[in-house]
Amino acid sequence: MSAPTLAPEADRAAREARQAVAGEGLRTTRRRRHRRRLLVTVVLVVLAAALCVTALMLGDFRLSAGEVLRTLAGADQGAARFIVVELRLPRLVLGVLVGVAFGLAGALFQSVLRNPLASPDVIGISQGASTGAVVALLAVGATSGYVVPLSALAGGALVGLLLYAVAWRGGMTGHRFVLAGIGVAYVCTSVIGYLLTRNDVKEAQVALLWMTGSLGQADWALVRTLAVAVAVLVPLVACVARGLSLLMLGDEQAGSLGLRPEVTRACVVALGVALACVATAAAGPVAFVALTAAPVARRLLGDGTLALVQSALVGVVLVVGADVVAQHLLPADLAVPVGVVTGAVGGPYLIWLMASGRARTA
Repeated sequence: MSAPTLAPEADRAAREARQAVAGEGLRTTRRRRHRRRLLVTVVLVVLAAALCVTALMLGDFRLSAGEVLRTLAGADQGAARFIVVELRLPRLVLGVLVGVAFGLAGALFQSVLRNPLASPDVIGISQGASTGAVVALLAVGATSGYVVPLSALAGGALVGLLLYAVAWRGGMTGHRFVLAGIGVAYVCTSVIGYLLTRNDVKEAQVALLWMTGSLGQADWALVRTLAVAVAVLVPLVACVARGLSLLMLGDEQAGSLGLRPEVTRACVVALGVALACVATAAAGPVAFVALTAAPVARRLLGDGTLALVQSALVGVVLVVGADVVAQHLLPADLAVPVGVVTGAVGGPYLIWLMASGRARTA
């Protein structure tokens, strides 16, 4: 009688031992991923902070890091304060906000559509915003105030609505959305080209400078407007993050967990469009930031998660770092807008993405 009694107990003990080993392995993996996520986030924050201080130090009137930090703390009220607070800080803050907005927009689009090419640069959102701005600059003759940013915002929003209307029919997929966006982008580019060729050269030059993507127009009024928009949109992104994580498991599994996939997808796309539009309205279509930020952040984490915070930080590093290069590391006669530098970095990345076979549609 003892053998039959001991056999089930031995099996139960073996199962419990295997479960304990598996559980310990899972906890170890979670701890390792948590440490890596924390390390990556801290490194990105430190890198972004270092670039911000560097941007405030450099210029015709050089400042030390100590002078910059004392000025930001309110301890220096002399010439350094005027240079930092009035001349350099608006441009820096605008770059930070633009980097956050584009980084989050790219992460949202690429996650919800499951396609690394689904960014505002590729699917026409930036081109739609550019079309609205060029219409305001050349057709209406607006050169100041809120007319150009509002026109850019309206143009990007209209393109977003058009894309959703086209791609939603029959079920919105990354493949359908990206193809529709590429078509709309070509139409917008044609409209811009027509307006540029039909107007005076000086007026066209102003429009071309804006279309390149620049932080040179920064002032505190523009910074405050963009800051309010980002402050409203970022908490909404945090609200849909859990739903987006479930959506990445697939529509059937997400639906079984109580999620409405199409509603969630529409909300995520709307937030991505809004973030891309407000950033483009403030600084122009700064190329490739939205395309590269999220893939870089996810590669750094290596755990397949959304990486929204890290994408925003990578966006800040890209924009601020590119602006430092554009302003101070190129010869004075070769100074260019920030969009030229981000385009020079993003173009090879896109080529690598296509060549490596990672740009598969969903």
